[in-house]
Amino acid sequence: MMSGNYHHIDNQKVSGSVPAVTDPGHIPVQFAESNLQTFPPSGAQGKISGASRPPRDADDSFSKPVNGIEEPQQPGGWLRAFSVASYKPYFDVDTVDVIERIKDSLFPFNGSFNEKTTNNPDLYGPFWICTTLIFVAASIGTFVTYVAHKVEKKEWNYDINVVTWSAGLFYGYVTLVPLALYVILKYFSAPSGLVQLFCLYGYSLFIFIPTLVSQKKILIGQVGVAGFMSASFVALNLRAHIMSAGERWFLIVAGIFLLQLALSVVLKMYLFTVTF
Repeated sequence: MMSGNYHHIDNQKVSGSVPAVTDPGHIPVQFAESNLQTFPPSGAQGKISGASRPPRDADDSFSKPVNGIEEPQQPGGWLRAFSVASYKPYFDVDTVDVIERIKDSLFPFNGSFNEKTTNNPDLYGPFWICTTLIFVAASIGTFVTYVAHKVEKKEWNYDINVVTWSAGLFYGYVTLVPLALYVILKYFSAPSGLVQLFCLYGYSLFIFIPTLVSQKKILIGQVGVAGFMSASFVALNLRAHIMSAGERWFLIVAGIFLLQLALSVVLKMYLFTVTF
């Protein structure tokens, strides 16, 4: 049937056409409840959803030893002394800590160094202080003897033994003296930490570095003042602790003071005495 310019197709089956769809009536559409103010949804908040979660053993693959090689176990007992890992806590300091401890060593009459380092004594500072002092003392001592020979127009030969003796003097002093003091204090029932003593004696030697560097000619008075300050630093920091050793505490402190002064005398007489 045709009406005007339009064709009207009756409700009938026509070859090649799509049959008409009957009206099923009103069907309500329901949406799942959701809280749009919360993102991500509470079920997956802060976690990976179960559909995209990695395998259970994925995290373990990073902690498992490669090719079946297990990490070596740390030795126990006295064997720990031969393990590098056992010394790591004593090198766990930063630049600020070392500088603060060096400043305390330059002001020996405060006597607060031991209190500040009781919980965290280090070996990093003492090691590098001794190492620096060895090369400074050897180089300055060699320079002093060189100038003296040139002034007197004498033949001069470099002595490599100066470095060897410097290393033996400073490394030996900062190791053997605290070890002996540790045994003495333990005998008098006033034990102190061995690493704490190493730390104290190591920083006490810093005063000798600027003393040697700042002078072209090392005099006994200059080294003596440095030795006095170094000895006062050690003695005053140990005095309060050693007083618990009884009536002999004064003798122990006096011995510590005099031994530190003896180091400065040896330093002057051996390394900075010119012989022709």
